[in-house]
Amino acid sequence: MTGTGGARTKYLLDESEMPTTWYNVIPDLPEAPPPPLHPGTREPIGPDDLAPLFPQALIAQEVTGDRYVDIPGEVLDVYRLWRPSPLYRARRLEKALGTPARIYYKYEGVSPVGSHKPNTAVPQAFYNAEEGVTRLTTETGAGQWGSALAFACATFGLECEVWQVRASYDQKPYRKLMMETFGATVHPSPSELTDSGRAVLTVDPGSTGSLGIAISEAVEMAAADPEARYALGSVLNHVLLHQTIIGEEALKQFELAGDTPDVVVGCTGGGSNFGGLVFPFLREKLAGRMSPVLRAVEPAACPSLTRGRYAYDFGDTAGLTPLLKMHTLGHDFIPDPIHAGGLRYHGMSPLLSHIYELGLIEAEAVQQKECFAAGVRFARTEGIIPAPEPTHALAACIQEALRCKESGEEKVILTALCGHAHLDLPAYDAYLSGKMSDNELPDAALAASLGALP
Repeated sequence: MTGTGGARTKYLLDESEMPTTWYNVIPDLPEAPPPPLHPGTREPIGPDDLAPLFPQALIAQEVTGDRYVDIPGEVLDVYRLWRPSPLYRARRLEKALGTPARIYYKYEGVSPVGSHKPNTAVPQAFYNAEEGVTRLTTETGAGQWGSALAFACATFGLECEVWQVRASYDQKPYRKLMMETFGATVHPSPSELTDSGRAVLTVDPGSTGSLGIAISEAVEMAAADPEARYALGSVLNHVLLHQTIIGEEALKQFELAGDTPDVVVGCTGGGSNFGGLVFPFLREKLAGRMSPVLRAVEPAACPSLTRGRYAYDFGDTAGLTPLLKMHTLGHDFIPDPIHAGGLRYHGMSPLLSHIYELGLIEAEAVQQKECFAAGVRFARTEGIIPAPEPTHALAACIQEALRCKESGEEKVILTALCGHAHLDLPAYDAYLSGKMSDNELPDAALAASLGALP
């Protein structure tokens, strides 16, 4: 159904129209992605290698060849707390830009924690609870993922232990409070609680941390407890699979709008938000039913797609995970403490990296001051303060819309507004007060981190 609210147009689906399957893009690709490798043998890993970390249901989804995977009824019941999420046409932003482009955004900030992350946290907690797991460990950057997993664990009666990247732990105290409200235990990373954390602090006592370090700590703790498992908020195939409900809903909503996107833009850190939006549209593109440009946007301070090397690397700093073929800046890379904490990951999803290598998507990197300028512009026209992460996509959308203004093209632009910034306002304070700086990754620092690839 279509409704209007103020000057923006809203496209809503009824609960009965919510997708009941997730979409797996792998069977539709011209080439299968390279397999993960065992860090010791350098041979492709099998299900038994992943069993200490993940439940069998998620391992099966990680390697499935099925095009569609049924969403369990118990998961759909929880999804109905906020799904289907709305698709908006940003008419006030279009008017402010003076562009003939039509700009749409799929808004995931309506979830209980204000981001897209519960789309995978809920099924991950469900499958673990089904197999008798009592405790989940994880990492989080800005805190959206940790908050989502804390919420999901509370829903299914699991304990939740979170290692939050130190820079974000200090910048975003209310994320910690949200996680604790849902019942999680939260530690700054690196910490003195794990061998991985202590090793980092020995070398750099003032380390601001990274997602790679936090992953090492969470994996180490899960592997040592037979009743615990590890949960990852991005990067892996099953995580991107769960997020495709975003793109599947958006396709139905574009039918309501009577429109078709020419450009689909998403921010990328590990890849779950971008993959979740883009994969269903990529399916339609590969089938010849539409032909949008699919554009990933990442921070200039952590540019894994645009400046990283496509190589096998560890998913964590300590080298506890399997080797993944991905665009990487090096597993010991420590990004600058930019405000988009959810995008501060050294590697890109292996599946997205593979798709990028196939030439099916494109990528660009943006500086954070331009991103926050776009976020402020969006807030003042559309009335939603976007989280730091999706401001990267908004900056690229605005660039595209202004190009349309110059050329007169009436392109249709779609992005995923993957969360709001109600708990990220100190980042906007840094921008509005003029204290924010841009962080370019020096060639020498990149060369040093890439020199440590296995």
